[in-house]
Amino acid sequence: MRVSSADIYTIWLREWKRLLRSRVRLIMSLAQPLLWLILFGTVFDRMFSGIGDPAEETISYKSFITPGIVAMTVLFGSIFAGIGIIFDREFGFLKEIMVAPVSRTSIVWGKALGGATSAIISGLVILGLSTLIGAEFTPDINVFLAAFLAVVITVLIALAYVNLGIAFATRIDSMEGFQMVMNLLVMPMFFLSGAFYPVDLMPTWLQVGTYVNPLFYGVDGLRHCFNGTAAAALPLGLDLVVLAGFTLLTATVSIILFKRME
Repeated sequence: MRVSSADIYTIWLREWKRLLRSRVRLIMSLAQPLLWLILFGTVFDRMFSGIGDPAEETISYKSFITPGIVAMTVLFGSIFAGIGIIFDREFGFLKEIMVAPVSRTSIVWGKALGGATSAIISGLVILGLSTLIGAEFTPDINVFLAAFLAVVITVLIALAYVNLGIAFATRIDSMEGFQMVMNLLVMPMFFLSGAFYPVDLMPTWLQVGTYVNPLFYGVDGLRHCFNGTAAAALPLGLDLVVLAGFTLLTATVSIILFKRME
């Protein structure tokens, strides 16, 4: 059965409308990262005089942490979107669309794009609000190119982790179990992403964990776009290649596992 753009759009629209009707979910998706940004950004800004190459102009901790908080917002909003698969399965909706003449690949892409859309919007809102608490953006590339690449990286993070959430949801039967597994997975992934501190300040054994963490490459790429090369750990091209490869991998795995669902 062929993939249909109309089917993808219909499923995406359903996911989007369901999100808009859940005001609590909308508010909470912004409240936690905004709280982290205000608390960590404001308090730690007093502890650090600046981050970056001492021979060059340093950046404030608020500015340094902003890319990490944006990535966190997108990560949480994306990966927990997979719970919609379990919700639809428990209430019978998933069974109805799976027996309909709709490609399962279309179902996965519709749900992935629906979850990614909300996560991307939340990340951009947090980015805008960060300027209100004093975060400054100082990319060393053209500002329009930096903005474009930031959007591309945000989209890749959202698609990668919403597909990862869908992959787990195909193998977990309960919402409680899904939340426990995701919490166990997400928090170490986030703290090893370099969102709060430069990677070169970590012990060597933690640096190994950071470099095998795909989210790190998203945070590092955003840091290129927001703070410039001095605050980033790796070349921007490498960040994009690794992140794009991980996105393709999770999309492939989620589609394969979803097709095998009974």
